[in-house]
Amino acid sequence: MHSFFSMKHSAPRGTALAMALALALAGCATPIDSPRPRIELPAQWNEAAPESSALQRDWWRGFQSDELAQLIAAAQADSPTLAISAERVQQAELLVRNAGATLFPSVGIGGGTGAQRSDPGRDASARTSRSTNVSLGVSYEVDLWGRLSAGVKGAEASLAASRHDLESARLSLTTGVANAYFQVLALRMRLVIARENLAIAERVFTIVEARYRNGAASALDVSRQRITVLSQRASIEPLEVQERQTVTALAVLLGRTPQTLQVATRSFADFTIPEVSAALPSELLVRRPDLASAEAQLAAADADVAVARAALLPSVSLSGSVGAATASLLSLANPATSIGLTASLAQTLFDGGRLRNNLALSESARRQLVESYRGAIYTALKEVEDALGNLTASKGQEQAQLAIRDEAQRALRLAELRYREGADDITTVLDAQRTLFSSLDQLAQLRLARLTAALDLFMALGGGWTVGGA
Repeated sequence: MHSFFSMKHSAPRGTALAMALALALAGCATPIDSPRPRIELPAQWNEAAPESSALQRDWWRGFQSDELAQLIAAAQADSPTLAISAERVQQAELLVRNAGATLFPSVGIGGGTGAQRSDPGRDASARTSRSTNVSLGVSYEVDLWGRLSAGVKGAEASLAASRHDLESARLSLTTGVANAYFQVLALRMRLVIARENLAIAERVFTIVEARYRNGAASALDVSRQRITVLSQRASIEPLEVQERQTVTALAVLLGRTPQTLQVATRSFADFTIPEVSAALPSELLVRRPDLASAEAQLAAADADVAVARAALLPSVSLSGSVGAATASLLSLANPATSIGLTASLAQTLFDGGRLRNNLALSESARRQLVESYRGAIYTALKEVEDALGNLTASKGQEQAQLAIRDEAQRALRLAELRYREGADDITTVLDAQRTLFSSLDQLAQLRLARLTAALDLFMALGGGWTVGGA
């Protein structure tokens, strides 16, 4: 059997020459400049930040709701969105293994056996030839320019980015579940208020009808109060539909069929809104998984540039083989052996600019990621400032709305009393009803806004996550 690779007497000298040429060309490789955005982070937040305990990973337990904790645990276990992100991490891990495999030699084995019969014609006898061979081949690319190792670093950076993306998805899912849960409870509270308002309107309608029968009220008064009753009754059904649809949306986040989820809690009146420290703006870069992912993507882009640059330089490969062959069928008795060793140096002379264009594309993509990272930092700083401001404002608005509600209830009681006594007409009662109905509904929405603002702050701060943390 002829060896796949032949070894000539000049092979060691040629190999040494190729290696010397490759090392000389290595001087053409220049270090990669990896700029990062220069941002002067503020020393403190403009909005008032509460001085309290640090944000914990299980921040949702601070609301003192067992049902909320159970829903979040179910979502983290069964959510399709989270499962998709977890699979992306698994894929990235496999890509790292593939990239690491390129640093090792490739070894292959092959063999064959066969027989061939030839019959030249009448004047010659038929001949039969048999052969059996087996060979072992090894090939290895010398990573002179760091192309293969850069590929490994790029895959590892992409893996880190995918893990950070998984944390971002987990944080988004958790706050999404809490937000949907709070919306369900807010709608239930608004439904209770709407039904109470309907009861008030019907009670006033009874008073107006009695006064009309006694000649103390006009038919117009009866008609106007009937309109109030009908309007209040009509406002209930849309809230009921919205509450059912929000429950089904929550079920989708949990990874359940929308028809099976049951939410037991009826309101968040007894909930506690936890107060957490916003820490310093400079700490935000290591507390948000989305920023950590953006930085990991920058590292992967640096590796892509290194790969593209190395592709412009010659590639050096070593290969060898060992083989044995006989003229027997299914036998290697008394074989003829062969050994081969080859060193090859390959350089692209002309490709229409394809390799240099690939390098320019990689460098442009890296510059784009630098700007994206800078923009992500600005956005993160704004999100924290906005969340701090909204949390403070919503707390003050809720306190003010509580005072408005108390005054509206008192005003309606006085209006009803004066109407019974004939001191005022129905218009005063109608105005007092509208004010009370509006203030009660607004109070429920402001409580929801305060809870939502807390969720926004927890998400803007990274949900208690830190780089390298558990």
